[in-house]
Amino acid sequence: MATEQPDSQDIIIFGATGDLARRKLLPALYHIHRRGLLPPDGRIIGLARKPMDDDEFRGLVRKAITTAEAEGDSQKEWLGFASRLTYLGSDEYTFTNLAKLATQNQRLLYLAIPPAVFDSTIREIATHGLNQGARIVIEKPFGHDLESAVKTGALVRDVFDESQIYRIDHYLGKETVQNILVLRFGNSIFERIWNRDAIDHIEITIAESAGIEGRGEFYEPVGALRDIVQNHAMQVLALLTMEAPVSLSADAIRDEKLKLLRAVRPVNPANVIRGQYEPGQIDGSQVPGYREHEGVNAASETETFAALQLSIDNWRWAGVPVYLRTGKRLPRRVTELEVAFKEVPKTFFEGSGVEPMRPNHLTIQIQPEEEICLSFVAKVPGPEMRARQSQMVFSYAEGDEGRREEAYERLLSEAMAGDSTLFVRGDSVERAWTILQPVLDSPPEICFYPAGTWGPAEANPLIAPDDWHLG
Repeated sequence: MATEQPDSQDIIIFGATGDLARRKLLPALYHIHRRGLLPPDGRIIGLARKPMDDDEFRGLVRKAITTAEAEGDSQKEWLGFASRLTYLGSDEYTFTNLAKLATQNQRLLYLAIPPAVFDSTIREIATHGLNQGARIVIEKPFGHDLESAVKTGALVRDVFDESQIYRIDHYLGKETVQNILVLRFGNSIFERIWNRDAIDHIEITIAESAGIEGRGEFYEPVGALRDIVQNHAMQVLALLTMEAPVSLSADAIRDEKLKLLRAVRPVNPANVIRGQYEPGQIDGSQVPGYREHEGVNAASETETFAALQLSIDNWRWAGVPVYLRTGKRLPRRVTELEVAFKEVPKTFFEGSGVEPMRPNHLTIQIQPEEEICLSFVAKVPGPEMRARQSQMVFSYAEGDEGRREEAYERLLSEAMAGDSTLFVRGDSVERAWTILQPVLDSPPEICFYPAGTWGPAEANPLIAPDDWHLG
């Protein structure tokens, strides 16, 4: 997290009245302001299609901040922040007026806009010279498939140098995700066993109990593979399995992530299960099936669940399967990485009266709890030879003092400071699409599962003879 005030710059949010801006971006900027880490000079300029004046925009921002948190603030803090806020509604002069307002030599452009207007916005930015001295933050999805990702990437790189482009994946701003590098490369006990000799398999679960929540029109052409697997899951996998970078510089880390993704074999559709939730119960309440939502085709083939097996074809990971699972309307919201070590020799406990124990597992939970847990076997105190599963747990919640920065606060601060370490490089985006493209070209048939379960039963044989850690 940046701890110094960045250089003066204007911050321009395209799509400033949208859901992302109201829930995440504007509250994040306000918290950065409260810590004294906004640029010393420069406007925060919101652009959107909705007509309103500056005072109305400030009222929208104030409501967004109040909704986002319960903690109080002083009138002085709010007024200092509000004085920076300016709004431009969409008309034929929008970009001309924006160029007049954005007077700082540096600017941060944040594109919180639908894919349909992405290309035209990039062209207008270039036409009015707003790309000069700018950094641009781009929200996912980074394309719809490999072809569109390459096309969009080329368009952006025609206007911006790669060093100016910040492709944001909010997972990379989470504390536990960043801690993967420290856990792996700061502890020699893990590095020595972080390979095919000691590890049996890896599991990644990204589960949501929520459905599409009124986002049917957005989700219908996207689905779980594009929404989660191509970005969040691939980035987390790369951090978990890449080689040690030569330094902690942005390019050194991103070089190793790319090398790992290049070693991931394009997915065989035969190793993929696609699912879609039907009506069921979540926390005791009845919820509708996916096809019953507004904006969803009544015969939709869009997956809300995906489970797949990946293979990494390099020296460290050859023969170690990676199982990845994500879905909506699962029993609970949880993101968890599970590293399963190989079993001890079976003969060791024969005749001892000790029941077979679960192999050692290292569990990294990213949400809702942020913790790292190592399971091991220990003897139960007493005269008998009895063993039990035990755990060592590191929890971020313990010892926390005050409020911890949210992912968007960290990522916005890093973008303003010009640090691209936590952002995704274009070559990694295109490689991730390459890995997934065979499934997009030949998608397996949809399997159905009741809301409130851990997905279709067809996903269970994928990981056999093991079971999914959750579920």
